[in-house]
Amino acid sequence: MAQQRRLLEGLGVTVAEETAYRALLRHGPATLSELAAETGSSAAAIRRMLPRLEDLGLISRVAGRPLRLVSTPPNIAIDILVARRQEELTHSRAAAALLATEVADRGGPHPEEVLEVVTGRDAVARRYLQLERNATQEMLVLVHPPYAVDISDDRENRRRAARQGAPVTRGIYSPLAFEQPGMLAHTRRAIADGEHARLGSVPVKLAIADARTAILPLVSDEDRAVDSAVESALVVHPSALLDALVGLFETLWRAAVPLRLTPDGLEQERHGPDEEVLALLAAGMKDDAIARQLGLSPRTVQRRVQVLCEQLGARTRFHAGFLAAHNDLLPK
Repeated sequence: MAQQRRLLEGLGVTVAEETAYRALLRHGPATLSELAAETGSSAAAIRRMLPRLEDLGLISRVAGRPLRLVSTPPNIAIDILVARRQEELTHSRAAAALLATEVADRGGPHPEEVLEVVTGRDAVARRYLQLERNATQEMLVLVHPPYAVDISDDRENRRRAARQGAPVTRGIYSPLAFEQPGMLAHTRRAIADGEHARLGSVPVKLAIADARTAILPLVSDEDRAVDSAVESALVVHPSALLDALVGLFETLWRAAVPLRLTPDGLEQERHGPDEEVLALLAAGMKDDAIARQLGLSPRTVQRRVQVLCEQLGARTRFHAGFLAAHNDLLPK
């Protein structure tokens, strides 16, 4: 018998139970022997399965002898299964609330429950995505390379943009954030999707979801090779440490300047390349990095930076970026 695609697994129905139900749907009312033949099982096995199938609301018995079974219409059966699962989820949420009160009664979580160590590049990426997907109110992010997830993953980027009820995101970008090719375009898309982005000091990579869970590298930048990925991370649960991380973000946010970038192809005529150069200068990027992001030659960037410094009365290129941000000259 050809293997069937499982359709009811998510509703708590086993392979054998789904096989019997679908066989009965195809055959119509059947005796135990007929259903056993249809499923390739034994009549005894079907008999043992009967109470469970009836409890799930998938089948019922036809009055009379011999015993005959009839399947519940799919639309009714699925409604019954969904209602059961929703009831189970409601009970589970209530149980979680009761368990939380037990933790509170003992005076809060133990120290070993506050911190969670994640090891391995893939595990760190999965944990970050899980934290991001479970956030419902606000994501706070300090952006600094190297990155735990692939920013060029178009499927993940589309999923993030299409997510219903996505949290508000506030991100502070380090000047080094845009050294990676493609990061500028990625940030443009994030801002277009509603992210509030600023440029500023980023002492450590950090993400905080709903002020309830944070993730940050376990190893500092000084102890890690420049181009290496994040191999281990620390997940922080509600605690004084988490409160301190939220406070750190808010302090850095107040000191940062708004990052305003034009979406690709939408405002290029209104905002010329000099405005783009200004925005990247404000990010503290070097000329070579600006050239890579904008597809220009380093010599062209150097020329434009010199002209911009003269126009703004800036002593240095970094001073030009600061004056541009301070005077609201960055593209909107």
